[in-house]
Amino acid sequence: MKTNTRSPKSGKIKIALLVAAVCIIIPTLIYTHNLVSRLQKKEHDVASLYAKSLEYVANGSESGTDYTFIFTEIISSIDFPVILTDKSDTVITTTKNVPLDSTLSEKKKNELLREMIFQMDRTNKPIVVTYQDSIILSKLHYGESPLVVRLRWLPYIEIAIATLFILVGYIGFSYIKRSEQSNIWVGMARETAHQLGTPLTSIMGWIELLKLHGADNPRIVETVSEFEHDVQRLHKVADRFSKIGSKPDLKEENIVEVIQHVIRYFERRIPQMGKKVDIHIESEAVVNVNINSELFEWVLENLVKNALDAMEEGKGTISFFISQENRFTTIDVMDTGKGIDQRYHKDVFRPGFSTKKRGWGLGLSLCKRIIEEYHKGKLFIKESKPGHGATFRIILK
Repeated sequence: MKTNTRSPKSGKIKIALLVAAVCIIIPTLIYTHNLVSRLQKKEHDVASLYAKSLEYVANGSESGTDYTFIFTEIISSIDFPVILTDKSDTVITTTKNVPLDSTLSEKKKNELLREMIFQMDRTNKPIVVTYQDSIILSKLHYGESPLVVRLRWLPYIEIAIATLFILVGYIGFSYIKRSEQSNIWVGMARETAHQLGTPLTSIMGWIELLKLHGADNPRIVETVSEFEHDVQRLHKVADRFSKIGSKPDLKEENIVEVIQHVIRYFERRIPQMGKKVDIHIESEAVVNVNINSELFEWVLENLVKNALDAMEEGKGTISFFISQENRFTTIDVMDTGKGIDQRYHKDVFRPGFSTKKRGWGLGLSLCKRIIEEYHKGKLFIKESKPGHGATFRIILK
């Protein structure tokens, strides 16, 4: 079995993209985590200072003490949500930076505040305010400031942007690579068509000479007739190659007649291969579809040739089943060959992949391109198992 291999350069670029992603993501996570940790410590220190201030006020014995500094400087610097409750968390005495809808009932407000307290305590352990270091007066529950919340989301946003950047780069690189490969195949196909043109013209000239000087010899006449068939075939092959890479003209054709033409071509050649294979078609007499007959015949010939190669014992059946439903025409090409393993169903359409010892592995890849890119249809393996043949399905509008 033959498979196409990835170029070392392609692998290195993909590894470089992965390394770049890691180099962007890991430092971002570490830096943001450290920044959030420092801000959390600062908020904890402010909350602790607020709690100590409350304790100081509660324990203060000197009358006339001015507490303005505490309530103007410390409390005003708090930019995170704070809820002060009694020691049992049943009565909420003070809130700061806690937005509540003024139209809500007291019961609903208390329910919302208790839910906030629960969420705050999951993030930060509440600070206890005591009297004379023994009696619990209240508990200070505090959450995170909007800045910390935004910073928590920052690494995910940065990772998403970095991932998007790498993904776009990867897709762009893959597209350029596929485009380059496509241009190479198109160039090779057109060059092949061009190279075939000169010897074909020469052969046609020799045929005309044979016709002119051998008209009285039945054997020469028969030979010239066979030459003409082969030249016509070569002209068709050159014409197919010349159409690769350009937009083909689609015309309404009777798909049954096109398939019958392909069947007749192989029926003349199967005996020369030393095989006994029956090729038949099951369909209505007329099924019209917009196709390019030259390219579509190429697809069918490839499918039939692969089916013949799959019949290792030299005998079997190839069947064409055609059906129409709504706007779609379905063509199933079924053979009784050796079949294809399930794991290779998608690989068989990849350029360079082949289960045969000879060949370049381009036939099915070319078929898929002709059907899907030029005819806007679909080509896939409908069903296949080792030892039970294969069914390829073509769907056309």
